[in-house]
Amino acid sequence: MTSTPPFPQDPHLPHSGVPQSGYGSAAPGPAQPTTQFPPQGVPQGMPQAMPQGMPYGVPPQQPPQPQKKPFYKRVWFIILMVVVVIIVIAAATGGGDEDTTGAPSGSTASPVPGAAPGGAAENAAPEGGELADAVEAGGAAPAPVEDARSADVPAEFDSALNRAKQYSDTMHMSKLGLYDQLTSEYADKFSPEAAQYAVDNVGADWNANALEKGRDYAETTHMSKRGVYDQLTSEVAEKFTPEEAQYAVDNLDIDWNANALAKAKDYRETMDMSPEGIRDQLVSDYGEKFTPEEADYAIAHLND
Repeated sequence: MTSTPPFPQDPHLPHSGVPQSGYGSAAPGPAQPTTQFPPQGVPQGMPQAMPQGMPYGVPPQQPPQPQKKPFYKRVWFIILMVVVVIIVIAAATGGGDEDTTGAPSGSTASPVPGAAPGGAAENAAPEGGELADAVEAGGAAPAPVEDARSADVPAEFDSALNRAKQYSDTMHMSKLGLYDQLTSEYADKFSPEAAQYAVDNVGADWNANALEKGRDYAETTHMSKRGVYDQLTSEVAEKFTPEEAQYAVDNLDIDWNANALAKAKDYRETMDMSPEGIRDQLVSDYGEKFTPEEADYAIAHLND
């Protein structure tokens, strides 16, 4: 058997002593491609850009966010505060002007006890010429008329007095009826003290009021004399005293026979009553309360 002699060692060649090709050695083939896998969490096909100088695995830092201004340094808050300060200053200066314009400077007016407002004190006493004439004529000087209002009377009392005068002059109410009207919770709702002050100082002629109220009843509803008296003294109607009601019916210039006839015709036309039935209604204590003579006159002239 023939042996193969060893290859000579050449110090200038790399890997000396290793056969490069030939028998017993693998022939060099084409380079095999190396499969590279993208890092986890990164989609395939996306280029990976890594900032230079940044170590692997350190995430990029976010740019610093600008800090927000506190609300008291913002423009809208400053404008709001300026508006508030202007309003406060205007209110303070306006209030001072109102206080100073209430009275003239350099003068103080002291109230006179018992003096009436609005120049009523000038009308309280007669003028100098009239007073002198009265004295020369031998008469006594008239006493000054005192106003019902005074400086120490509450405003509610004055209001109640004014209201009482309106009721007395226009509706001819009685004293008790006026008091009840002023204190009624369905009407004026004045306090009892204010209402009592009003009826005590209203200066009404209660007899004259009863006479006017009686005339209204007699002329508009054709009531009898007794019917008018009962209406004036009724607790649920006018509430005059018996003396005031008697004064009224005694001084009424009413034709009671004519009232009985007018009432009888009303019954016949509206209720179709018989003459005898009409007569009974006219004299009944629960009806019209005419006298028998007045009822007879009405029936006798019913067809006139």
